[in-house]
Amino acid sequence: MSLFVASLGFGLVTASILAIAAVGFTLQFGVTNILNLAFGDVMTASSFIGYIATTNGVGIWGAVALCALFGAVFSTLLNRLLYTPFVRHGTKLFGMIVVTIATSLIIQNTIQAIWGPSFFSLKFSPGGSYHIGSMVFTSSQFGIMAIAVASMLGVYTLLRYTKLGKAMRATACDPALARSCGIATDRVVDVGWLVSGALCGIAGIALAMNVTSFTSTTGGTFLIAIVAAAVLGGVGQAYGAMLGALTIGLSSEVAAGVIAPSYKQVVAFVVLVVVLLIRPQGILSEVAEAKEVAA
Repeated sequence: MSLFVASLGFGLVTASILAIAAVGFTLQFGVTNILNLAFGDVMTASSFIGYIATTNGVGIWGAVALCALFGAVFSTLLNRLLYTPFVRHGTKLFGMIVVTIATSLIIQNTIQAIWGPSFFSLKFSPGGSYHIGSMVFTSSQFGIMAIAVASMLGVYTLLRYTKLGKAMRATACDPALARSCGIATDRVVDVGWLVSGALCGIAGIALAMNVTSFTSTTGGTFLIAIVAAAVLGGVGQAYGAMLGALTIGLSSEVAAGVIAPSYKQVVAFVVLVVVLLIRPQGILSEVAEAKEVAA
């Protein structure tokens, strides 16, 4: 029982990182109809920005801010300079998936060419350990969970209570209708990628904080869990991504603790396959069905 409870503690931290990433991933799809499979590699690039920052004496929370800025700017430029021209030339959903996979490989191999296949760790102190029953958390893990909660509340407030959030939701539902109603959809898309890119950068450094070491492929590997969380919640649904992240994060860590660590990725695959078989549109299905990504 104590192992199970301890695994739940690890699962909460993993779910926090996954929630930040999955919401960013699904926001990108919601505003542009692009399944950006280079998302995990942008996370990896952000991890290396955090490594550079902490190695040069920047505090860990300053490094988090730098990674958020890097993720926001890099993601926006990626969409503006690479993805948008393909879309304007008529490339459809699955053609864009191929483009994002190619982008993923370019980013991953560029990182490896610069840094090599070595293992890296952030230069920071995780802080003291705190026991809550059988669960053990470090100060940095509490920080990760706090950032996740703040990010989710921020996204909820943005989408629910602001004019920009309403414009983002309208653009996600029907870009042509939103444009005819006077919404500057190009600007909305840019802001959507800025926000989602910032979440991507934060998720990248949070993942690096929570693992012993990372490589040029760490974010790409984590993408499996991100996609599983997004599909479980309903692709394009930010609120669904939060729920999917909690489910995947807890179940994968419990499987790792109770059965074996190698089962973490297996659980994400199993959940993904089961959801695709039983409810391919996800828990919250409106956007997935409207954009025709549900089977």
